[in-house]
Amino acid sequence: MGTKLQRNDFFYTFANITSNDFTTMTLPDDFITSTRRLMGDSLFDTLVCGLEAQPIVSIRLNGLKCDPEHTAVSGGGRVVPWCREGRYLDIRPNFTFDPLLHAGVYYVQEASSMFVSHVVRSVVDHPVTMLDLCAAPGGKSIAVREALPSGSLLISNEPIRNRANILAENLQKQGHRDVIVTNNYPRDFRRSGVTFDVVLADVPCSGEGMFRKDDGAVADWSMKKVEACSQLQRDIVSDIWPCLRPGGYLIYSTCTFNSLEDEQNVEWIVRTLGATLIDVSAEKSWNITPALGCDIPAYRFLPGKTEGEGLFMAVLRKNGTAEATTVSKPENKKRKERKQFKEDIPAIEIPLNDSARYVLRRKDDVTRAVPRAWAAVYDAVSKSLNVLHAGVELYREKGHNMLPCQSLALSAETDLSRFVCRETDYATAIAYLRNEAVRLPEDTPRGIVLLTWMGHPLGFVKNLGNRANNLYPTEWKIKSTHAPQTPEQIIIEPTIGK
Repeated sequence: MGTKLQRNDFFYTFANITSNDFTTMTLPDDFITSTRRLMGDSLFDTLVCGLEAQPIVSIRLNGLKCDPEHTAVSGGGRVVPWCREGRYLDIRPNFTFDPLLHAGVYYVQEASSMFVSHVVRSVVDHPVTMLDLCAAPGGKSIAVREALPSGSLLISNEPIRNRANILAENLQKQGHRDVIVTNNYPRDFRRSGVTFDVVLADVPCSGEGMFRKDDGAVADWSMKKVEACSQLQRDIVSDIWPCLRPGGYLIYSTCTFNSLEDEQNVEWIVRTLGATLIDVSAEKSWNITPALGCDIPAYRFLPGKTEGEGLFMAVLRKNGTAEATTVSKPENKKRKERKQFKEDIPAIEIPLNDSARYVLRRKDDVTRAVPRAWAAVYDAVSKSLNVLHAGVELYREKGHNMLPCQSLALSAETDLSRFVCRETDYATAIAYLRNEAVRLPEDTPRGIVLLTWMGHPLGFVKNLGNRANNLYPTEWKIKSTHAPQTPEQIIIEPTIGK
């Protein structure tokens, strides 16, 4: 049962207006009662007003592929105050048809989620090994990777395979070399023996913070689900806790409003697992709401009060003395190790800047360039975890051919002077991103060609003269048959690199 709330009564009506359609959102009675009790009338009314409004649109600029300080953004472009790479847009453009999105120049991310970059910059001041445990589709991993000190390694994980594939795609588009993407459950990490300096647990939740963006989140909500999510969150944190080294940081996050999944779970971690809560500075003008129902350092983003969607975050430091990060053998020594890479690595040059800093690894038919600095971590992880992506994927064997990988096209470390590059027009760029056949100018050399849009690499083709075979990953392609005549221009004259 739910109640349609009407203003000037004890009830409110929520209006979602999309184009010319008008619909009402019905909130569950139990949600209204419990949230009003937690927040009080005034704050609850503020939340109601926020849920009535249209969702806020924001993007996050990629500092590896443009200079955020000097890159102009259309549609407003106001800076997200807690994330220097974040920008608010006044309208929601059709991002799908902007080639710069596919090139990784920016990522469409909800503004509240960008707060994790402020948290990381506040508590991490030296190179670390970090795990983003429940990372898909990748927004927080992208923000974290930008915020981590140079020399840090991020392992970005997603337990659900199809979501993990999306995570791997989004992180490859960002082009950072110091990333490993895995597809495992928290208990698998516990068995792997890998430990971390920082763990981000953006745990699955009841999704109250997504109510104004997702009608399905409202329909799927119940107190029973809240209770089930709360227990699942405790199980997830318990499973990963042994992988967090003493003195390491746990960043606990949800996109929900209730205290059962938020403050009460944080207090449970402190009491049961042994941790100290860390206070992170935040400007008053950001309008972040403190913890509700208790006096702990925590950060609530509420629609109507903060410019963003619903988010809860707290930072905990594991009790004990800090030790160096280690990689050990899996606890279950009888467990069969995964065969992740072969010794017969093809003799190839590494077409990356400062290529001497990399070593080659091969898994199945893909040869990867892995930075020497964390090659030992990669080798240990590959033996016990399911690795989907790592470092820079260079070439894939197909028959007797070695074809360049999309990761190589999009990496910020790729030495572009090693390839024939051709700037495309808009129609060709969209055709390429649809994985369609493209035609190149007659003077284009035969062989592998790297296509660019506004100076940014999109991907490879194999030019045969009369046609060019499209090497863009089929699973990444634009599926819409819509054919825009002019570009969606979100980024205006992007600068290339920092």
